[in-house]
Amino acid sequence: MKRTNMAAALLAAALLAAACGTDTDQEMPVITAEGVPAQPSECDAYAAGDTIHFCYRFTDNVELGRYNIEVHGNHDHHTHSSAASDCPPDDDDEHEAVDPWVFNQDYDIPAGTRDYTARQDIVVPHGKDPGDYHFMVRLTDRAGWQQLHSIAIKLVAE
Repeated sequence: MKRTNMAAALLAAALLAAACGTDTDQEMPVITAEGVPAQPSECDAYAAGDTIHFCYRFTDNVELGRYNIEVHGNHDHHTHSSAASDCPPDDDDEHEAVDPWVFNQDYDIPAGTRDYTARQDIVVPHGKDPGDYHFMVRLTDRAGWQQLHSIAIKLVAE
């Protein structure tokens, strides 16, 4: 009986060691423009009814999970650590938002994928405040690591 318990304990220890081994994902996924016509770009301007043809490449050392696209107003000119720059101000940029555009959508990436070109067409709605906006992409791999990429865009008056 002791031999059976010892074998079970050794098997459990081996399984635990394998689960906690060095094969676990310890790297963040990557959002890149490499090899694709990346859109949108910093300070691109869009009017109501225009389509933002989102296109970026995602990679991960083990497996990608999902991504999120968020658009929110930057009428207060806040920053995100991943933003490359602020767009040159327009005369109407300094105003309080009344009806800003807010977009927030999750997208799945097929299981087992390590390299993925994401494409989405996003239509700019009518009636939203013109001015500065942040177009943000959050990429999460299957292990839960996340990468953020923020792009400054503008909505022009209708």
